[in-house]
Amino acid sequence: MIRLLSTGLLGLFALLAQVASATTLDPAQDYHSLSNPHQVLTTHLNLDLAVDFKKRELAGHVIFDITRKDSEAKELVLDTRDLTIIAASARIDGKWQKTGFKLGKVDPAMGQALRIALPKSADQIKVQYRTSPQASGLQWLTPAQTAGKQHPFLFTQAQAIHARSFIPLQDTPQVRTTYVATLRTPKALRAVMSAENTPNAPKTGVYTFKMPQAIPSYLIALAVGDLDFKAMGERTGIYAEPSMVDSAVAEFEDTEAMLEATEKAYGPYSWGRYDLLILPPSFPFGGMENPRLSFITPTVIAGDKSLVSLIAHELAHSWSGNTVTNATWRDLWLNEGHTTYLTYRIMEIIYGTDRFNMESVLGYQDLQSDLADLPLPYQQLAIDLRGKDPDDAFSDVPYEKGALLLKELEARVGRPAFDAYLKQYIADFAFQSLTSEEWLAYVQKHLVDKYPEQVSMARLKQWIYQPGIPEGAPKPESDAFTKVDQDRAAWLAGERRASQIDVAQWTVHQWLYFLNNMPSALKAAQLAELDKQFKLTASRNNEIAHSWLLIAIRNQYQPAYERLEDYLVHIGRRKLITPLYKALMDSPTGAKFAKRVYAKARPGYHPLAQGTMDAIVNP
Repeated sequence: MIRLLSTGLLGLFALLAQVASATTLDPAQDYHSLSNPHQVLTTHLNLDLAVDFKKRELAGHVIFDITRKDSEAKELVLDTRDLTIIAASARIDGKWQKTGFKLGKVDPAMGQALRIALPKSADQIKVQYRTSPQASGLQWLTPAQTAGKQHPFLFTQAQAIHARSFIPLQDTPQVRTTYVATLRTPKALRAVMSAENTPNAPKTGVYTFKMPQAIPSYLIALAVGDLDFKAMGERTGIYAEPSMVDSAVAEFEDTEAMLEATEKAYGPYSWGRYDLLILPPSFPFGGMENPRLSFITPTVIAGDKSLVSLIAHELAHSWSGNTVTNATWRDLWLNEGHTTYLTYRIMEIIYGTDRFNMESVLGYQDLQSDLADLPLPYQQLAIDLRGKDPDDAFSDVPYEKGALLLKELEARVGRPAFDAYLKQYIADFAFQSLTSEEWLAYVQKHLVDKYPEQVSMARLKQWIYQPGIPEGAPKPESDAFTKVDQDRAAWLAGERRASQIDVAQWTVHQWLYFLNNMPSALKAAQLAELDKQFKLTASRNNEIAHSWLLIAIRNQYQPAYERLEDYLVHIGRRKLITPLYKALMDSPTGAKFAKRVYAKARPGYHPLAQGTMDAIVNP
């Protein structure tokens, strides 16, 4: 996930910080939910929804099991966004009866509170509703926008607070719920969910699902499309459009080995199966860790397994994030920092130390790039997000800075001790949500008190509450990049032709390092030479193409612009397209190109990507 901020908002952030500082932040309060779980807690939900592609809506009902935390509570409050509420009912003595409800004032970030009158003896609440075509958590694709071109496609994206746009519910990671669901679809299509799926179930138009583990709302997910299934291992497999299944299986065949390695290091996998759903390229993220069924962008199918660290990342979430969850979006780093650390460890186990080192260096450089642009408050791990959209929390900071903190702890206490600590941490907080402060208290007991000479609370608080990378933090290095630096420097100095650079054994990571560390300004002849020798404009690796197209934009290298247009039109992943649009907007000619291409590309982007690009291209 890519950051959504720009330095042009610094004045606004300063003002918001002044306002926020006037009141004391409560780390345990979720400032992005309007619901009332402290009074009435929803513990299980039963969904029954019909999927209507013509109307672009889900319609049906949801039934909640409730637990009263406050015996005097007179209403159940749910989060909603752009939902039409048709009716609400309460079950009393086994019978349903209508009950009153009202929608609150619209908040631009949080939506509306749905207040449902709660009779004293009610034990369940039912809400009948339908979604809107513009629901932020849904993307409806026409047949032309899919790989097969024959059938429409629907998928959800609930993180951070978009579940409320397709289900009225307590949309906070502090509330974990089990669920069952029935989805009613056109008979030619298959439905899947972040739940127990039945591989190769017959296409009947009615699909039932069960999620027996309690999960936060942002992990509820569904998709409907022309999907086939193929197994990769005993517990792993691929759901994808028919034309993509085999290539995805070949690319991600190591998933079962990743699963086994992570279990061995950090404890049992708690979720039954671990399957992957390959989405159309408009999916705005690299992947989403929906339990039992990670949603994956096809942009990482490179043909050589060079980008499968994304699979390791989404799998790692099965331990850090899905099992141990951040209590609020201020604590996002607890999910993503731990998961990024586990990703590096998984990649080292499966693919070796050299790849681990290269990916660590590239991750560190991504973090440095983000820190150069982010306002100081957004460089902290624990961010004060009061009054802001929680999507603003997503940058490389919670991911890479969070992982760097854990790498420092590993270096200070030693890998065996840190692995033992991490395994115990996951077990102790399994199926719970916690704050940064609760994490600090746990680390105090299990690391600081045991290793007072190596770990201090002052240092940990510096990592969490201060901007930037603390002085003395670990800095990843890779011997594999030393030769790349030498080749680049010699070529830039005119001492070596591009044809004299031996790239025969280069990995994708070396290519990215070679390109990402080029100076901003290059001569037209230099660009033409690189392109002619290495066919960079024609690269089918989407990460390499991204890095090259960014160089092309900065230097207005016109031979790459036809590919650039095709890239922006056919890829909706925000990490890949956001920097390209930003770079284009830095010049009048680039801005003209960006506006023309974006008008063409926008209908195929997910609502989240549309919002991000709207702010860049049409501010």
